[in-house]
Amino acid sequence: MIIIKNIEIISPGFLENINSDIIIDNDKILDIGPDKANEYKNTDAIIINGIGLTACPGLIDMHVHLRDPGQTYKEDIITGANAAAAGGVTSVIAMPNTNPTVDSVDTLNYIYDKAKAAPIRIYQTAAVTKGLKGEILNDFAALKNAGAIAFSDDGRPVSTANYMYEAMKAAALLNIPILSHAEDLSLANGGIINEGIISEGLNVKGIPSAAEDVGTARELALAQAYNLPVHICHVSTCGSLNMIRDMKNRNIPVTCETGPHYFTFTDKELLKRDANFRMNPPLRSEQDKQAVINAIMDGTIDAIATDHAPHSIEDKSDFEKAPNGIIGLETSLAAAITNLVKPGFITLSRLIELMSTNPAKIMNIPGGILKPGCNADITIFNKDEQWIVDKNKFLSRARNSPFDSMTLTGKVKYTICAGKLVYSDL
Repeated sequence: MIIIKNIEIISPGFLENINSDIIIDNDKILDIGPDKANEYKNTDAIIINGIGLTACPGLIDMHVHLRDPGQTYKEDIITGANAAAAGGVTSVIAMPNTNPTVDSVDTLNYIYDKAKAAPIRIYQTAAVTKGLKGEILNDFAALKNAGAIAFSDDGRPVSTANYMYEAMKAAALLNIPILSHAEDLSLANGGIINEGIISEGLNVKGIPSAAEDVGTARELALAQAYNLPVHICHVSTCGSLNMIRDMKNRNIPVTCETGPHYFTFTDKELLKRDANFRMNPPLRSEQDKQAVINAIMDGTIDAIATDHAPHSIEDKSDFEKAPNGIIGLETSLAAAITNLVKPGFITLSRLIELMSTNPAKIMNIPGGILKPGCNADITIFNKDEQWIVDKNKFLSRARNSPFDSMTLTGKVKYTICAGKLVYSDL
């Protein structure tokens, strides 16, 4: 049993900013209410003093790369899960661009077998096409039966509009999400940072905003034409957000996510020639950054996900040759509190909706709410504590964080998953 006493609770749509006790028994929330701790006296219980702390439903990161199987020198299921727990994340949805690709029952079985030892919940996305090659659609039904909870060719767009339509149609019949990496590769054409003044000044090839916008337009056109749901990953441009907003206003079944880096940084950071600020989609202009913040404020953006993409120090050592991707599991909550809540753009409750409640709904998984009878997945944090990010203290195997050395507000103190204390900062 775990007893959390006198803690502020934020559970969007259920409990808002109340101070109460939370009683956990086995893997469920047994009770919530003022002075409940006095009703459950158990000498073996773990007691957490919640004064000055906030409890929310365990964070759900719906877009991570765990590099397992195939590149476990960068990260593996266990190190990624430990990093997630340190960031208050109790569920992650892993992308399928591993080696081998997650396109078979055998690979899914390997992942879920290994995940049994993880401190948090690991969910796996399967590939839309065999080997992510865009040529042959996978057997969605068989992969769903083996545990896949979504489909994506993330890392690349699905190759043609017809393949994407067939995938959306097949996924809808199974009531399972399609996650789109929206990008026109012919426009991206080997670029490594945002196309504009910065790329010109650095004399490196840029990726135009149009690459994302054209990719997004294709998916939205299919969703509108066939009334099929689609989720757009890692949205970074003003153009894409305008199109998504318009579709939502017309009740087209589209959802989308962005990452903390897109509302924190702009492409000016690339002047440092530091590959830890390179990802795909790339950091964009100040106008795009403000558009992302506005879209979070007005509800156009449904979720915040890290796109946690670990790489080794050696892989990231050359600015122009390094692979895309940054890590973010251990900094996402603090980055969002610092850049969204503290300036007054959104409330803390809205942030929890973006990082827990909505991801649970989009991905059709348990979570996103704190109430009796629900899974005891809980994030406990000090919303006012400032701390300096030190990449050398990460539990992730990787160090490629753009947030290193930054002062952030909001510190995870405890993470509880399935009724077990899986992380403590004290």
